[in-house]
Amino acid sequence: MYRNTFVKIDKSILKENVHNITQSYSEYKYFFGVVKGDAYGHGFEVINSLIEGGVNYLAVATPEEALRVRDFNKEIPVLCLEPVNTNAFSALCENDITFTVDSLQNAKELCSYEWKKTIKAHIKLDTGMNRLGFKDENQLKEALDLLKKNPKIELEGIYTHLATSGVNDIYYDLQLDNFSKLTRDIDLKSIPIVHIGRSLILVHHKKPPFVNGVRLGICMYGFSQSLPEPTGIRKIKRDFLLKHKGISESILSNDLHLHTAFSLYSEVISVKKVKKGEFVGYSAGFIANEDMNVATLAIGYFDGMDKKLGKVVINGEKCEILGEVCMDMTAVKVSDRVSCGDLAEIFGYTVSISEAARNMGVNAYKVFTGISHRVPRIYE
Repeated sequence: MYRNTFVKIDKSILKENVHNITQSYSEYKYFFGVVKGDAYGHGFEVINSLIEGGVNYLAVATPEEALRVRDFNKEIPVLCLEPVNTNAFSALCENDITFTVDSLQNAKELCSYEWKKTIKAHIKLDTGMNRLGFKDENQLKEALDLLKKNPKIELEGIYTHLATSGVNDIYYDLQLDNFSKLTRDIDLKSIPIVHIGRSLILVHHKKPPFVNGVRLGICMYGFSQSLPEPTGIRKIKRDFLLKHKGISESILSNDLHLHTAFSLYSEVISVKKVKKGEFVGYSAGFIANEDMNVATLAIGYFDGMDKKLGKVVINGEKCEILGEVCMDMTAVKVSDRVSCGDLAEIFGYTVSISEAARNMGVNAYKVFTGISHRVPRIYE
C-alpha cells in the first residue's frame, strides 16, 4: 500500500456478530451469509470469519462472485441468487455452486444440459417483488416435474424474497400468503431447505413453521434493525393500523449486540496557509472568510468520499470539508495541530456508519459498497 488511504476491517467483530445472531435465533437450521457485492464492500477475505461465527451456507448474486468465493473456501455451500447463462453452467458445476431456478425456461435449460456430476438447485418464487421467480402455479408445477425427473439435479431448496419488513404494512402478510398459494400442492417437508427471510424478517417476525433457513445480510455487518417500542400517540396509531389493516403482529426491538467492523481512513498530504478572500478547489467553490489552515487528504469521491459527510476527524478534532470533493483529493479546514502524515478518520468509529449514511442521504448498504476497489482493505 503506497497511498495511505484504506478501509480497516475487524474480522473478529463480524464473527461475534454472526455468533450472536445464530445463538439468538437458533430455531433456524440454515443460516445463509449473504456476501454479494464483495461481502457488502468488506471483501471476501471476511468469509471464513462469518463461517466461524455460525454461517453454514453462503449466497452471492453472480457466477463471478460464486467462483471468487471458492478462492477463499472450497467447502461451504454457495447459492447463486441470480439465474445464470448456460455459458456459466460448467464452471459452476465444477465448483459445486448451487443454482437458482427462477423460470420454466431456466428449468428447461438446466434439464437439457449434460451435467458431468449432480448439481443442487433452489426454486425461486415471485411472491410480489415482480423481479425474479415463478409467479404462475402451472409453470412452477411443470418446472418441478422436469427437475425431479432429472437424476443429475438435486432439488435442495425453495425460497422467495420479501420486499418489506411487514412492521407497519400489509406486504409481508400478502407475500407470505402468495408463497402458501404457490406451494399448496408442494410437499415442503420433502424439500430440505425453505428460506424466505432476510435480516429484517428475521428480527421482526417469528419463524413460520414451514421455514428452516434465513438469509443474513446487513445484520452480519453490524445493524440489528431494532426499532423503538412506540408510545403515546404513535402506539395508538400503530394499534389502529394493525387492527384495521389486518397486519400480523411483529417484533420491534431485539437484544442483539452487533457492531460495525468497517472504518475508512486517509492521510494528510498537504497543509497550506490560506488567507481571507482566497479560494479553495474547483470552481472557486469555497472562499475563505478568515485566515485558515487547509489540509488536503488523499481521498476523493472515487474512494467513497462525499461532501455531505460535512466533517472528518483528525487528531480527535472534527474538521470541516471545504469546497467540492475531487475524484482523488479532499480539502478540510484544520488547526495548527495538524501536519502532513496525520491520519484522518472519514467514518467508522468516531463518526459511525449510521451517522455517515444519514449525512450522505443514503443507507448503510451504499456506504459499505460505495468505496472503490482502489482503496485497500486492511484486516485485523
